[in-house]
Amino acid sequence: MKKFFRIILTLIIIYLTNHSFAFSQSEKIKIGLLAPLSGEYKELGQSLIKSTRMALNDIGTDKIEIYPMDTGIDPNQTLKSANKLKNEGIKIFIGPIFFKSLIYLDEIQDVVFLSLTNKTNDLPKNVISSGINSLSQLNAIKNFLELSEVKKTIFLTPDLDYKNEIKKAIKQSKVKISKLYTYNTEPTKLTKQIEKITNYELRKQNLADEILRVENSDLTDKEEQIKKLEKKYTIGNVNFDSVIISDFDENLKSVITSLIYTDVLPENKFFITLNQWFDESLILEKNIQPLYYPSINKQNLETFNKKFIDEFDTKPNHLSLLSYDLLGLIYYLSLKSDFSNVNDIFKKQNSFKGKIGVFDVENNKINHRLNFYKIDKGEIKEIF
Repeated sequence: MKKFFRIILTLIIIYLTNHSFAFSQSEKIKIGLLAPLSGEYKELGQSLIKSTRMALNDIGTDKIEIYPMDTGIDPNQTLKSANKLKNEGIKIFIGPIFFKSLIYLDEIQDVVFLSLTNKTNDLPKNVISSGINSLSQLNAIKNFLELSEVKKTIFLTPDLDYKNEIKKAIKQSKVKISKLYTYNTEPTKLTKQIEKITNYELRKQNLADEILRVENSDLTDKEEQIKKLEKKYTIGNVNFDSVIISDFDENLKSVITSLIYTDVLPENKFFITLNQWFDESLILEKNIQPLYYPSINKQNLETFNKKFIDEFDTKPNHLSLLSYDLLGLIYYLSLKSDFSNVNDIFKKQNSFKGKIGVFDVENNKINHRLNFYKIDKGEIKEIF
């Protein structure tokens, strides 16, 4: 009789397990999309909505449902919107975009936010940074330095809020840096700092001393040598082979211009910077080339942009490709994981190949394997 009851109990457990599994497989995955749908960044929010719609069409599943909600740029509104969606049964979110919108989200339990920020310091425990972070970029730069057999590299970073992110990424990536300099972005102070870093005054004096030496010499060709020397700006080399500049837009151009002013030229040293999202203005600045940087896959970005424009008759924001891929990542993980406990989904080691490149997921962190590019003579060339 006991054996009979054990058999019946086993059959009941098997039935309930199979029934529960079938239910979880057929259950919809509800994803909240937290984006600015009003205010000055509403066009960015609309771009993210369109990109997730594209992703749904490309995945071709009816298993996923997207629930957009406005955050503006207000952390209080972000918290309110997130709570409203959680009350509707949503446990996983794409967004919010801005780092300052995250500050109250740790008040919400048993949910995960895939924020589009690239900052990784001081995040709430339920927020995962999915942007192109400093570590991902420095991992790619490290690969390039090793590939190019660069011996000595200095690092220049502005005295801005992300400098601590840079310092942390340098340590984590184990990229070999001989010295890290923090500079003031005010033009006059910047120029003075670059002069000091490159020993400009000493190298300039070396040239003046050499011209004087030749003038006072008995060399038969001293007039010719003096003419050659007068075409120079300095004599003597700087104590590095490459320089990494963690800056953007006009500030980046100012730093490079200051280096060139001190007679440190991009054709003689590797000038490397961070992800520039293929800034077209850099292509036009031929005097600062060649310029090297890590980035997402350029061809994939162009293909995505073309498809987006064809479908919506408007150009996407570069974050749209990231939100497109995050939807694909969530769907990919849903096929491999039990979504009943969202806190464990991003802890397991996984790799996912999206349009942006490869996502490496582990311990609630997302890093990207980036490509590496060179702008030279007005053209962008892929190195790896």
